[in-house]
Amino acid sequence: MPRSLHLALVVSLAALLTLAQSPSRPGETNSPESALARIVYRLDETPSGRGYRYVFYGNAFFINEDGYLLTVAHVLDNFRDGGQPYILVSRLNSPPRLVSITVIATDPGHDVAILQAKPNPFANHFQVSYLPLAADSVAPGESVLALSLHPPKLQNAQSFEVPTEDRSPGTVLSHETTQLDRGAPSADVLLLSHPVIRGQSGSPVLSVSHDGSPAAVVGLIEGRWLRGTALAARAITSDHPADVPGVAIPIQQAINLLKVHHIPYQAPR
Repeated sequence: MPRSLHLALVVSLAALLTLAQSPSRPGETNSPESALARIVYRLDETPSGRGYRYVFYGNAFFINEDGYLLTVAHVLDNFRDGGQPYILVSRLNSPPRLVSITVIATDPGHDVAILQAKPNPFANHFQVSYLPLAADSVAPGESVLALSLHPPKLQNAQSFEVPTEDRSPGTVLSHETTQLDRGAPSADVLLLSHPVIRGQSGSPVLSVSHDGSPAAVVGLIEGRWLRGTALAARAITSDHPADVPGVAIPIQQAINLLKVHHIPYQAPR
């Protein structure tokens, strides 16, 4: 074999091996949990050996490679009087890291909010992905899966701790209307068969494909359906019954807000 041809084959083989071993593009992952981020308030100026202490408020999830996220607006109520909100973002083979977020827009009447992480985790080698948003409304009886993260211990949470993942399967029970913000008109909500617990606010509710895998986001966790109204998940206590339907905000309400602010999102393939 001529030397030039031999070198060309070696270079080609090396290129193929490099391509095969290279990580996928941001957003391309089989794990929907990597799109989740915990919304927190940092308590320390400097970290300890276990990271920063923080207060946990709920979940958000990425919707594109520009670092935009969705959550429910009531998660941000604790920051109305000041204070910088952060998200905790996972990294490959490294502890989670705090990333500051900017509130881009809120719609309290429909309880949805748009956030943006800065610096953008998709440009900084974080273990992150984004979730597609369903264009069509989900029907009663369809299977869904709610995904959320929370600290192992709600008290004295530390940023270097690996979060606990919750996967809550269920079905859509019905479409209802209720008032989500004082003085606002009634808004549509979804009732879910699975119970919602404190800390799940803002978590994505995904449709389930025929093979049982999560597909596209159809809603955001709001709270529980109590006496014909929605109780925000932040307000859930041990005094509230656990065997009542969960409440989710239809993703169409968030899509409407994204369109107003010309923010792109991924539709299901």
